[in-house]
Amino acid sequence: MTESYVIENGPYRAEVVATGAGLRVLTRDGRALTETWPVGEKPPLSAGLILAPWPNRTRDGRFTFEGDEHQLEITEPAKNNASHGLVRRRDWTLVDHGDSRVEQTIDVGGEPGWPYPLRISVVHALVESGLIVTHSATNTGDTDAPFALGIHAFVRAGDTPLDECTLTVPAGTRLPVDAERNLPQGNSIPVAGTEYDLSSPRSLDGLWLDTPFSALLPDADGITRCRLTAPDAPATVLWTDEKFPWVQVFTADPKNDQAYPDRGRALAIEPMTAPVDALNSGVDLIVLKPGETWTGTWGLGQEWSLRNDQGEQE
Repeated sequence: MTESYVIENGPYRAEVVATGAGLRVLTRDGRALTETWPVGEKPPLSAGLILAPWPNRTRDGRFTFEGDEHQLEITEPAKNNASHGLVRRRDWTLVDHGDSRVEQTIDVGGEPGWPYPLRISVVHALVESGLIVTHSATNTGDTDAPFALGIHAFVRAGDTPLDECTLTVPAGTRLPVDAERNLPQGNSIPVAGTEYDLSSPRSLDGLWLDTPFSALLPDADGITRCRLTAPDAPATVLWTDEKFPWVQVFTADPKNDQAYPDRGRALAIEPMTAPVDALNSGVDLIVLKPGETWTGTWGLGQEWSLRNDQGEQE
């Protein structure tokens, strides 16, 4: 059974596991802000797990970097893709665990398809306004290394069924993907005036998405905020800093044989540094020089506590 680490601060409580450094649960005053799964079981649909050193899919598991060709393990055989990186099924090493903070790390590289040594770290910390997650990656090798990261975060607005909620994703473009392999079809296109425009609250009733969004529209403080809102209740807010220029929105749905256990329809809002197949397209792919470190931050909380911390009215 994987190790798990509980952290608390005020009304917030979270549990993080060692396998995949996954966020198993986040609550505020007992109200669920994420989907969860039973302790000791495999997270359904990779819920809560970290996806690195690439998120999403790599076509045929092949990519070329600085003239060198590589073949990754095919982990999605039905679509012949290498999916979601190397670390979501591995146990991370505990660095520190306090009352409101847990830090974990993992090393990858020197293995088939991925010769690039990287040390990847994550800190889950609870503050008065909710969860802050800080990721870093350091190139521990002696050559340049490609890198991208995502998080398979499933958000929830308490016990309200998803179809009674609205979703806001402030994004200007989306990357079209094919229905067969979920791989890119062309370049990003504007969403304004289309069914993919989620810049204002959109009912999730019957809506199905598996869509990478970009050209994110931050607030005045430079932070981009996506909101899942239930009727007459504070929104669940997932926010990202500028180091995450993409979010993938995915709805788990029994109609597509992808039900979330005991919930049916569920919603993932996935911060990503780069889109699907970035190892081939190079779009927003990070290149780390030897010894260089990348750092990015996202978070999750309940709307009213986020506003109160900024001195605003409830």
